Amino acid sequence: MAVSHRSKQMHIVTQLPSGQGIEPGSWRWPTQHKAAWLDEDVYIKAAQLTEQAKLDGLFIADSPAITMDISNQPPHHGLDPLVLMALMAKATERLGLIPTLSTSLNEPYTIARMLRSLDLVSKGRMGWNVVTTNSQEAQLNYFPGVLDHAHKHARSLEVWEAVLRLWGSWPEGALKMDVESGVFADMSLIQPIDYKGKYVTTRGPINLPPSPQGQPPVFTAGGGQHGFEFATTRANAMYSNPPTLAYAQSFWKQLVGGIRQAGRNPDEFTVFNGIGVSIASSEQEALQRRAALDELGDPTSRRQYLGHMLGIPVMELNQDAPIPAALLQRARPSRQDQRAQYAYELAMKGFTIREVLAHGPINYHPIFLGTPEQIADKFQHWFEAGVGKGFSVVPDSGLESLTDFVEQVVPILQKRGLLRTEYTGTTLREHLGLPYQLGLPETQPATVATR
Repeated sequence: MAVSHRSKQMHIVTQLPSGQGIEPGSWRWPTQHKAAWLDEDVYIKAAQLTEQAKLDGLFIADSPAITMDISNQPPHHGLDPLVLMALMAKATERLGLIPTLSTSLNEPYTIARMLRSLDLVSKGRMGWNVVTTNSQEAQLNYFPGVLDHAHKHARSLEVWEAVLRLWGSWPEGALKMDVESGVFADMSLIQPIDYKGKYVTTRGPINLPPSPQGQPPVFTAGGGQHGFEFATTRANAMYSNPPTLAYAQSFWKQLVGGIRQAGRNPDEFTVFNGIGVSIASSEQEALQRRAALDELGDPTSRRQYLGHMLGIPVMELNQDAPIPAALLQRARPSRQDQRAQYAYELAMKGFTIREVLAHGPINYHPIFLGTPEQIADKFQHWFEAGVGKGFSVVPDSGLESLTDFVEQVVPILQKRGLLRTEYTGTTLREHLGLPYQLGLPETQPATVATR
């Protein structure tokens, strides 16, 4: 089942961290559901909204541990993403669903079977976000000690390969279910893989047939050289958190070069750039909204970090006034943080300290704020500047903000021809412009020799 060359349209997935949004204090927002991170209906509604917009999918990050101080905010990860994905699969019809499953904490057969099950339940709409687990808290929930860095990455390659070989161990056509002849399946086609690596072993075969897309496309959110190499040689898509537009452009060019060097087609790869959105009736109102959200989080830490970025003390200054010109003359954007230049430029324009922070220069994701039209303009500008065609959209305050994005920004992008208005396929692979795949690609060099 081949897929035609992808059109020149954006690919967008959504995220809803903790069921809340991008801001740590958003659980305290007046219209927010305080226990959203524990409410499966919040995630189901988010999936339905994303599908209403005809977007590619919904992504859930995960780390099975308390990895942060939750004294003043909900944990980043709570309910098991596979449980949520099963619920969302039954509540939607076309939406892609992309959970995170760690190669450090899971065995290949477990991953292969769980995702194959969900891929069948969803009729070919699952993805797999491949990550290694850096969190010591999570590692210690599974092992008596902390994993060696090299061990994690070498094991990850083996797990990925074993999972794909398992998925390919039940080929198309093996399931007969022929009532007349009494043949249920052709066992000569369903064979063990006898995978024996240094870190993982699995005999196979898998106990389930392929889904309509064959197998889930592989995503990755890994950073560093290992993450880059995995993306360019093995993955179908990648999540990126670009601090600036220039970084996103440069990173996509590097990815294209790496993908081509690996003998693969960059047109069959999407990088999803993480973007936070704050929507209001005016830019000033959006700044006020974000400033209010900042105050519900940890404003002291944010101001301290801004001072570190600029190399000047800002804690004792009037937060509702611009940084004094004499002090700005001493400011030097930190060379260790690519976001610092943006913070410096905002300060030089005369924004107040509170407004500088509201623009999001210290946020994990770049922030697109303003009216729906202004936000659509920013998406279009980045898209046309060459950042890899994909965006992972994170609302600032949960379902309310996601609804605004779906109902106010998406229609503008659709009207401009930058987003689909109807799904043209039924599987996640089709949404991403990827061909059907079952098993390890023939061009992929094996990590471990098998039978």
